[in-house]
Amino acid sequence: MKVLVIGSGGREHALVWKLAQSPLLSRLYCAPGNAGTAEQAENVAIRADDTDALVAFARDHAIDFTVVGPELPLALGIVDGFRQEGLAIFGPTRQAASLESSKAFAKTIMAKYGIPTAPFHIFSDPQQAEQYIDRHATPLVVKADGLAAGKGAIVCRTRDSAYDAVAQMMRAKVYGEAGTRVVIEDFLPGEEVSFFALSDGTSLMPLPTCQDHKAIYDGDAGPNTGGMGAYSPVPRVDSALAARIMEEIMYPTVRAMAAEGRRYQGVLYAGLMLVDRRPWVIEFNARFGDPEAQVLMMRLDSDLLPLLLATTNGTLTQQACRWVDGTAVCVVMASHGYPEAYERGKPIIGLERAGQAPGVVVFHAGTACRDGRLVTDGGRVLGVTARAPDLRRACEQAYQTAQRISWDGVHYRTDIGRKALRRP
Repeated sequence: MKVLVIGSGGREHALVWKLAQSPLLSRLYCAPGNAGTAEQAENVAIRADDTDALVAFARDHAIDFTVVGPELPLALGIVDGFRQEGLAIFGPTRQAASLESSKAFAKTIMAKYGIPTAPFHIFSDPQQAEQYIDRHATPLVVKADGLAAGKGAIVCRTRDSAYDAVAQMMRAKVYGEAGTRVVIEDFLPGEEVSFFALSDGTSLMPLPTCQDHKAIYDGDAGPNTGGMGAYSPVPRVDSALAARIMEEIMYPTVRAMAAEGRRYQGVLYAGLMLVDRRPWVIEFNARFGDPEAQVLMMRLDSDLLPLLLATTNGTLTQQACRWVDGTAVCVVMASHGYPEAYERGKPIIGLERAGQAPGVVVFHAGTACRDGRLVTDGGRVLGVTARAPDLRRACEQAYQTAQRISWDGVHYRTDIGRKALRRP
């Protein structure tokens, strides 16, 4: 089969890396890709949001199957465009992807169908949002309604910080049109977990649990990012809790979307807060997480391609999925200044030696080759991902490998997985 992967981040490199192992594969492309995907696929210079050009490429090159990595093309309706041309593609339609592209829509669906989530209010007028803050206890969470690259949710410990969040989103438009409308919800104290399942519109296949680390600095300090590291599985989520998540959240959501005429096919990613072992939905995403995809692909023992095909053609119940025992850990190495302004073009040193570490794969995200040299080309640059029999050894392997890689201004958290290691 000829397969096209859309995207250019660490998630897409992980998908390319895993798909390249499939015996069903005859040729693999990635658009636009990065320096890492170029090692296993042929990069195509088409932006992930250029739907028309991607459709034309898939048609002209007789692509058998396309896998969408990032959220933006899904929100723009790339799946609809491919299907109109009779092209097979993995991911939800534009209407179904509204679970991620509109937090207001997702919250409304959860409230309508009794899916557990924090109490909330939706505002299109900044003055009304500020009046709500006046009379509501803190902490609060202020969220931009639209896509904001994982950075549009701000936990506000004080009223002043909540006012500022509203002003930044709705008045200053720091997230563009994504902040035209905001969701303000009660703060849920607990531990955050990422829960994934494949959905063919009716059936679901749960994937192992992950824990992401969104804040830029150790101890969950500083602004949110797209993700600074992850590990899988999460010891706190045992089989009983996983079953509860499926019963109370994942199945009801897929049924709710079907009832709304928005059949959901693809990855359903629930960002959850565990409060006294009860799961509450913080947000839904309509694609694999990044860096969660890196640890999931490292642990996946089955061929990925048949699973994605079955998700698309409604035959998921005919598939079985095997996972490697043990733990996988991803440490994201980022550019200085990320998630704000950062410089590109910094030469990356030590990657060849690091890539020889046993049990470790270094997934590329913001990288490029210029004049024969590998350089930084994004905020999150690399995802050093290790697999080992237990979390402690996986962390040690990931960090030992990360220490071999450097560039001017490199930054990474040093506490990925520490919460789980400290827990009795």
